[in-house]
Amino acid sequence: MRILLKLELDCAADAAWRAIRSPAVFRAVSGPFTTFDSLEPGGFPDTWTEGLHLVRAKAFGAAVIGEQTIDLTFRERDGVRSVRDTGRGLSGPLSAVTRWEHTMAVSALPGARTLYRDQLIVEAGALTPVLWIGFWAFWQWRGIQLKRLSRDWK
Repeated sequence: MRILLKLELDCAADAAWRAIRSPAVFRAVSGPFTTFDSLEPGGFPDTWTEGLHLVRAKAFGAAVIGEQTIDLTFRERDGVRSVRDTGRGLSGPLSAVTRWEHTMAVSALPGARTLYRDQLIVEAGALTPVLWIGFWAFWQWRGIQLKRLSRDWK
C-alpha cells in the first residue's frame, strides 16, 4: 500500500536537502511516537551516507519494536534531489514488513520555498491494511513536524 505526502516547506531547497539527509531531523520528526537509537559504532553520523545503517526502534522511547536497516541511495535529476530507503525490519513487529520503499524528494519553488514529496510503499502480507493505518497516521505526524521544523532550516 502507498502513502503520499506533498508539502510546501518554508525553506530553500538546499536547506531541505540537508535536513532530509540528517539523522537528527529523522529523529525529530519521528518522536515522540517512535524513537530510534543507532546500533552503529559511534552512533548516528551527522549526515546520512549511502548504504546500510542499523537502528533500533522504540515506541514512545520505551518499548522496543525491533531492529531495522536503513538502506539509503541518493539521486539528483532535473532539479529534483531524492533519498530512497529500501531497508527492512530485522526483528520484532518490524520484521513483518516484507517490502519497504520510502522516497523523499525536494525541489525548489519560487520565493526560497521547497516542494517536498514523500512516498512510502509498504507491504506485510495480510497485515498490510492494519499496518497501513498506523503508518498513515505516523506519516501525517511527520508532515506536520517537517512543516514546523522547516521554518528554521537555513
